[in-house]
Amino acid sequence: MARIIGAIATSHTPTIGFALDTHKQQDPSWVPIFEAYKPLSLWLQETKPDVAVVIYNDHITSFFFDHYSPFVLGVDDSYEVADEGGGKRDLPPIGGHAGLSRHIATSLSADEFDISVFRDKPLDHGCFSPVSVLVPHDEQGWPMQIVPLQVGVLQFPVPTARRCYKLGQALRRAVESYPEDLNVVIFATGGLSHQVHGERCGFNNVEWDAKFMDLLENDPEALTRLTLADYAAMGGMEGAEIIMWLVMRGAMPSRVLVRNRSYYLPSMTGIATAIYETTADVPNAAAMERHRAFMNEQLAGAEKLEGTYPYTLERSAKGYRLNKFLHELVKQDFREAFLADEDSMLAASDLTPEEQVLIKSRDWRGMIHYGVIFFMLEKLGAVVGVSNLHIYAAMKDLSLEEFLKTRNAPVLYSVGTK
Repeated sequence: MARIIGAIATSHTPTIGFALDTHKQQDPSWVPIFEAYKPLSLWLQETKPDVAVVIYNDHITSFFFDHYSPFVLGVDDSYEVADEGGGKRDLPPIGGHAGLSRHIATSLSADEFDISVFRDKPLDHGCFSPVSVLVPHDEQGWPMQIVPLQVGVLQFPVPTARRCYKLGQALRRAVESYPEDLNVVIFATGGLSHQVHGERCGFNNVEWDAKFMDLLENDPEALTRLTLADYAAMGGMEGAEIIMWLVMRGAMPSRVLVRNRSYYLPSMTGIATAIYETTADVPNAAAMERHRAFMNEQLAGAEKLEGTYPYTLERSAKGYRLNKFLHELVKQDFREAFLADEDSMLAASDLTPEEQVLIKSRDWRGMIHYGVIFFMLEKLGAVVGVSNLHIYAAMKDLSLEEFLKTRNAPVLYSVGTK
């Protein structure tokens, strides 16, 4: 089983990544930052975690207000660094543990957290600023994988501090019930006190920062009783993002060992770090087996329904390339090019030969078996002039005429209107 071996708390200000990229390690103003990260980096080298669950918030880089979620989990195999307006940092992509991500998403859903998932999105400084300083890397990559958990803390309504703490408790169950032997560390990022907008811009509160760190260690429940307005009043409006640290704290046992703690206020943001080690025993195998059964309770038995394929995250992952290609048909330029030269479009895609054949042959049932969701078939049908009823008939290996005899009215229709 997977096991949480400890946690790291760190600010994620872009200051940190900027200092690294511009080689400020010996500059007196920046030395305290790099000194603070040395014990954390050494601890990671000693403990050698396989995966880090990185709790961060995106800064309206990869996520925008056309779809803004409170909690969204990356389920990809790899994550690029995002361009935040001034060009991408010179960092290699970092691997994602997609299997653990999908397991966590399923577990959190069973625990009544309505989690969103994402793929094909780069990560901004909320994740990469601290990770790039903490974890050695080169053009060959990184020594560990990540599971990014993005918390929407910039547009209200925002999850409460208590909700974040409860999410952490559910996250612990999710990680520890994963059947693969993995050493997992939790990264909490953000804060501490700062405000970057309005006439209060530049606000800091060193006393609150120290009190928050004390309470996080010894009485996290007290922090869950504070409102977001309380956090803003004491730590600045943007400093309220510190509720993300409560996700990490909820994933740790009630008592933790603090191996290191630091604080430095160079400019706009209180930069803090900490290492927390678990004091709990190895997860109970029987309890984790029960939790896995609980995770699958809602779909238990559905796999026995003949000709039925619940669209799980696993099926989605397998059929992702095909679904992504077919989804592009909602764009007029793409579908016109597809109709003009389908073979060239398929050859230029990232689809495997098997996946290309499924589309070329219009193997509607085969695509379902492979992992394509029906509503992509519906779009392809609309483009190539095949009605929904033709596709339904193919599912049952019937002619259109035979299938229409099973319906109350012999009608044809499609999502295509032209």
